[in-house]
Amino acid sequence: MGWLAAAWSGIGAALWSAGAIACLLVAVWLQSRRHRFGAARPALIGALAASGGWALAGGWLGSESISASLLESLRNLAWIFALYRLFAIDGRHASMRPVRPLLAALAFVDFLQIASRGLLAIYDVELAPGTGFYALASLRLLVAIGGLVLVHNLFGGAAQQARLIIRWPAAAICLIWIFDLNHYAIAYLSGGTPEMISALRGLLGVPIAGLLMLGAGDGSETLRFRPSRAVTFQSASLLLIGVYLVLMVAAAQWLSFAGSDFSALLQIAFVSLVALGALAITMSARLRGWLRVTMIKHLFQHRYDYRAEWLRFTQTIGQPGPDGAPFNERVIRALADIADSSAGLLLVPNEERHLELAARWQWPMAEVPATAMSAAQANMFEQSAYVADLDLLRANPRPDLILPEWLQADQKAWACVPLLHFDRLAGMVVLARPALARRLDWEDFDMLRLVGRQLASYLAEAESHAALAEAGRFDEFHRRIAFVMHDIKNLSSQLGLLARNAELHADNPEFRTDMLVTLRNSTDKLNGLVTRLSRYGSGTVDMLSPVRADLVAKGVVNQLRSVHPVTLVDDTECEVFANPDSLEQVLLHLVQNAIDASAKDSPVFVSVSLSGTNCLIEVVDSGEGMDAEFVRGRLFKPFDSTKPGGFGIGAYEARELVRGMRGRLEVASRIDLGTRFAVILPLAEAAAILETINEAGKSGARAA
Repeated sequence: MGWLAAAWSGIGAALWSAGAIACLLVAVWLQSRRHRFGAARPALIGALAASGGWALAGGWLGSESISASLLESLRNLAWIFALYRLFAIDGRHASMRPVRPLLAALAFVDFLQIASRGLLAIYDVELAPGTGFYALASLRLLVAIGGLVLVHNLFGGAAQQARLIIRWPAAAICLIWIFDLNHYAIAYLSGGTPEMISALRGLLGVPIAGLLMLGAGDGSETLRFRPSRAVTFQSASLLLIGVYLVLMVAAAQWLSFAGSDFSALLQIAFVSLVALGALAITMSARLRGWLRVTMIKHLFQHRYDYRAEWLRFTQTIGQPGPDGAPFNERVIRALADIADSSAGLLLVPNEERHLELAARWQWPMAEVPATAMSAAQANMFEQSAYVADLDLLRANPRPDLILPEWLQADQKAWACVPLLHFDRLAGMVVLARPALARRLDWEDFDMLRLVGRQLASYLAEAESHAALAEAGRFDEFHRRIAFVMHDIKNLSSQLGLLARNAELHADNPEFRTDMLVTLRNSTDKLNGLVTRLSRYGSGTVDMLSPVRADLVAKGVVNQLRSVHPVTLVDDTECEVFANPDSLEQVLLHLVQNAIDASAKDSPVFVSVSLSGTNCLIEVVDSGEGMDAEFVRGRLFKPFDSTKPGGFGIGAYEARELVRGMRGRLEVASRIDLGTRFAVILPLAEAAAILETINEAGKSGARAA
């Protein structure tokens, strides 16, 4: 037996040396992984070095030597400090008052062990079974139990994303103290050190170093053990068979010890019950289904707690009242919370089905162009319902899915989630990269796609409510205009009657002539106002004809020059196909808006120039200016006015009148720099050619 003990001692020394080498090598390797484990990296390196030193002492001097015992206490202190630094990964080290006393207590227990071992070494006393042995074993047990409690607190209270980093060092620390707990529990119960377990303690450094090395590697956050369902069910079957065999052996042993005459009868009854249970599982589809569902629910861990996510989603979307965020921002946040994203953008389709920025949440610096995504690019998402992992698309571009340049360039953009309502794109949410970025998997895609469809239905409902409200406001506006028209008609009739009476009764011919001219001019103006009000809000333009745009602009400038510095800087002769009254109304509104936005002495410039086959009329000011979101979302929205008591319909009416004259209205503005409105109308010659082509096309269609 002496050779067996010597062989086992040599094997133990080799195992301890292997653990020491693994810990020291990984400690050196971690020096180069500066981006891993945050502020806890130096503490983990120190703990690995302490573990390596302890393993070297245990392998060469013996696991029960005083040197190995002192180094074991230093190892525990190093891991306790590493545990404290791990709380800093998600910022909990600043608010861990309940945990600090336990950390201090564990450190005190370790210092007590060091002092005890030091005294034994000074007085050259061997540690033998007895009161001293039990006391030191109890202290080791206290450290192991307290450390496991702290590891549970560390991992259980961590955020979902922080757990992906913490789990590797937490598993290593857990392995150390679980092994220590069993080792010292057996030692305490048996009154001596178990030699076989002591020999294996040194080898513990290999899995500890391996776990930390795995956690420090690239892509460690995405590593998961995901067995297939077939493997899981087979493993569960083997486990049930093992449990059955253990129960059989236990029952047989109990019956043999009992020595009862009913032992054979009890064995038959046990086997019969097990056989009946197996037969019921085999024959009953319902029972098999219940077992399958139970196993799936308890053996397969999903990324999301779907009940909690749905409750949070509903609460976010349904925050009413003035304290709640705007609806579009809540749409972004509801989706961002699910993916742990800290910011996002909402893009919605315009009339041409191009996607434009509708809202942003906690992402003020995102450079989003006026057309965030073209209709063709959005159509790809609409047809495929594809949730885009932008990192994956940047690394491996797809020819059938082309991203806008701004989205590819912005590295903060992480994912694109289309919001589909009855297979039609109602919007798209761009999610920002979370603090701990990860690769999206199948469960993320399914969850985001499902929530996206729900959000699309909310967007469609909100759009319907807005359309109904706008229709109601238009109806109210038309009713008010009808009353105004009635009053103006009465005033026009009264002025006409006054003119006729003055024509009959005025004694002074000169006075009569002046009065008649004044009254008739007023009557004409009022009748013109009635005519304009009768079509106000419809956006229609009647009787298009060739009009000198430069003369109309000159007339508007002359009207407003007396109230504000308005200058016509360019009056190139331009004949357009338009309605003179409508064009004058558009320019009056644009120039008046420029005057309202400018300081008292700040000039407003008007220019008329040629641009290809179009006439370009520009109104430029250096006033307050508007931001891009206001221009896109509010400038041309009816009944949304920044002026007290304003209808907010002027810009909308101007744009519709320009469209009615086959032109377009463009605007460019910057805060504190000013605004440029551009009315672009086709020249009369070009309009005539287009009209001829359209008529020819209609005639050909009728002939066909």
